[in-house]
Amino acid sequence: MKRFTTFTLATLFSLFISASLYADHKHQPSSRDDGSCGSLEVADMNWNSASFVAHVDQFILEHGFGCEATLVLGNTKITGASLLSESKPEVVPEFWGNAVREELAEAVQEQKIRYGRSPFIDGAIEAFWVPAYMVESTPELATIAGIKKNAHLFPSTSEKPFPFYGCPKGWICHTSSRNIFKALELDKANFEFTTPPTGADLDASLQEAYDSKAPWFGYYWSPTAIMGRYKMVKVDFGVGVDEQEFKNCSLRADCPNPKVTMFPAPMVQTIVASEFAERAPKAFQYLSRRGWTNDQMNEILAWMDDNQADGLAAMEHFLRNYQSIWVRWVDGKTVRSVRKALDEF
Repeated sequence: MKRFTTFTLATLFSLFISASLYADHKHQPSSRDDGSCGSLEVADMNWNSASFVAHVDQFILEHGFGCEATLVLGNTKITGASLLSESKPEVVPEFWGNAVREELAEAVQEQKIRYGRSPFIDGAIEAFWVPAYMVESTPELATIAGIKKNAHLFPSTSEKPFPFYGCPKGWICHTSSRNIFKALELDKANFEFTTPPTGADLDASLQEAYDSKAPWFGYYWSPTAIMGRYKMVKVDFGVGVDEQEFKNCSLRADCPNPKVTMFPAPMVQTIVASEFAERAPKAFQYLSRRGWTNDQMNEILAWMDDNQADGLAAMEHFLRNYQSIWVRWVDGKTVRSVRKALDEF
């Protein structure tokens, strides 16, 4: 998400409190500190998966590698601009980079930044979706042609077409989903592009539909808590991915004549400042190894949603309950250091 670019006061306050509580915690960097890691900033972005990964990275870097790791609030646009101009923050655990692929490639070539491992081992997915129960009863709904043919299954009224749910304004996917909606001419099939005020409203629309087995059609992405909870089917547009079209038109709010393309696989990377990677090669090796499958991440995000948990709580839950996953990312000494800090947390 993806690629989100707006803060709410509640989100800022929550992230600030999490970061402050963690920073003020009594535990100090591990005795494994050999002075080579030093201080660094870790970007805590304003959506759940990124905040969870940031807290995991901070805890392991601090207690496993002796770094002085500080969480800093960020979002795609602000953090991306700082990253490209100043190589700050030193670690961005989950960066959605479709909109700045060329700029990132140039920064890599200039040796300003390096890529760690994407937090999503299976890769992320953006698409238009319908609930699986609709496809089970009408298999044609797995394609855009089938949706247009069976538009009567998405009931509208004389006053209002059936809502197609896009992204909130300010998110990059608001522009791309709206342009692709336009290119597919879904308005002619009696759908209306609907902009939910927030991500929570987008989630609520799908949750309400699923609970009552009602029709739903819209944009979403994976991995997310929603995809961990509800079975959805990605709609096939009948065309492949046109990356040039997506880059030059779908992502542009001023594109006058968008054409149909599937969403390219999102570029989701862990980005690390080269200076830090060279200064702390063992820490960079960890950032080049760790990652979650989509099923694992969906499960964590669903737990966060069910428990109204923030990134800090999710980090503790993961490190305590999924040790078989994270112990494979680091050596035995680091495992013992992290476990010791966790026991005292």
